[in-house]
Amino acid sequence: MRLTRQDVTKILQKHDLLVSEPTDDLVFDHLHYDTRQVQDQTLFVVKGAFKAEYLAGVDGVTALVTDHDLGTDLPQWLVTDSQKALSVLAMAYFDYPQDQLWIGAFTGTKGKTTAAYFAYTMLKEATAGKTALFSTVDRIVGPNPADKKKSDLTTPESFELFKDMRRAVDNGMTHLVMEVSSQAYLRNRVYGLRFNVGAFLNISPDHIGPNEHPTFADYLAHKEMLLDNSDHVILNAGMDHYQAIFDRAASQHDRVLTYGRAGTAPVNGQQPLVTFTSQESALHESHFTVTTGVAVPDLHVISGGYRLNLPGDFNEENAVASLMMVGLAGADHQSMVKGLDEVTIPGRMLSLKLPGHGVAFVDYAHNYVSLLSLLAFAKAQSPDGQVIVVLGAPGNKGVSRRADFAKVLSQKADQVFLTADDPQYESPLTIAKTIADGITNDHVQVHFEMDRITAIHQAINLAGENDLVVVAGKGEDPYQKVDGVDTPYIGDYAAVKECQQALLAGRDYSWRISHDSFLPR
Repeated sequence: MRLTRQDVTKILQKHDLLVSEPTDDLVFDHLHYDTRQVQDQTLFVVKGAFKAEYLAGVDGVTALVTDHDLGTDLPQWLVTDSQKALSVLAMAYFDYPQDQLWIGAFTGTKGKTTAAYFAYTMLKEATAGKTALFSTVDRIVGPNPADKKKSDLTTPESFELFKDMRRAVDNGMTHLVMEVSSQAYLRNRVYGLRFNVGAFLNISPDHIGPNEHPTFADYLAHKEMLLDNSDHVILNAGMDHYQAIFDRAASQHDRVLTYGRAGTAPVNGQQPLVTFTSQESALHESHFTVTTGVAVPDLHVISGGYRLNLPGDFNEENAVASLMMVGLAGADHQSMVKGLDEVTIPGRMLSLKLPGHGVAFVDYAHNYVSLLSLLAFAKAQSPDGQVIVVLGAPGNKGVSRRADFAKVLSQKADQVFLTADDPQYESPLTIAKTIADGITNDHVQVHFEMDRITAIHQAINLAGENDLVVVAGKGEDPYQKVDGVDTPYIGDYAAVKECQQALLAGRDYSWRISHDSFLPR
């Protein structure tokens, strides 16, 4: 929609962001923060260390919103925080699409994507397809192939966020399930956005480093912001730092909806309001039962037994949080049963039987808690076999993960192939050696192979009939981030599938299968 000078000033004043304003009589047909996307009559929002010379040769910018005076002749609004300004102006520019959507959001160190897909699949069934999804993997804003695209960020920049919400509303969507990262609050990508339901799944140290959160306390504080901005909140009673998180939620809400595994010790003398019991956890599925207490009559609809089309009892926790969320959204029980029975998640807990070489699991596990859960499950499934792991760690972010991975590998792996995983501007071999240096169990055999596809092939070639090969980190991602460039990559699942097909056909795949590969050394 069009924005006038008066509109912009009023919005910025409402959110206490305005420092000074221009006096020109201005009307804007467009809003943006990227000089490559500027059109005629654009109000341009300056982000970060932007300089006036960056506007040289850019036609169409008629005014600026900035938190530092650029010293140009263009009219400008000076604000206290340009990221916050971008968010509230984007809401208005796209005509407040969030007001036309029921929105449920997940945060947590691990499981956000899994839980989001669970809730999305159930709500999609319950709403006859009128549910959108913003996840780490995909952004889905409608029913057609053109309405689905790969995500660049777990939670997109605010302009893109509200743009996609507008597309979802225009496509007839009534509900939205999304992930909200700590970075989304750190960078004010969701500033001013209110959620119908916010679920906090778990917390453990992650995303701590020079380019991310300076401390764990800062990381947790930004995660907790979801609780302040949600009408209803759901908490995992079994997570670390639960009491502190519960207290934060209770300070903002009369009712905090808690869930946990049946039979666990109560916290402060209170059992979770919703409990679940694992019935069976097999290689390709799990079964569990949910029980709701008398204190949550609005959630009785979720009580009952479920088959989850995903292995691992650790996924049941995420499923219960998702059931509670969609129950609050008004979903019917049959849609819940069908949704969990049929759900598939790109790159998550994908399993492939390998003739003579056991079973391979492909999963996006990329931090301490998710990798620990994955390897513990794998070890339990084949106690007499080896757990052979293929993984790396990203460059220039989450540096603490390297020590965390070493700790998990020391406890749960028999062999590990260390390889590349989005190395960016770092040497993947240096990253791999850092992980290896942290492995304290001398019984873990360590292999180095920086070509990821070759590493996967070698791990499978090494596996015996009772072994499990766990390929962690990339899932079905179609690229590796190298030197700031998204370099094409066939994906972990496709690499494992190559091996499976070769084995089924009786071919030898122990050398490199021909493909366009990623080869950092």
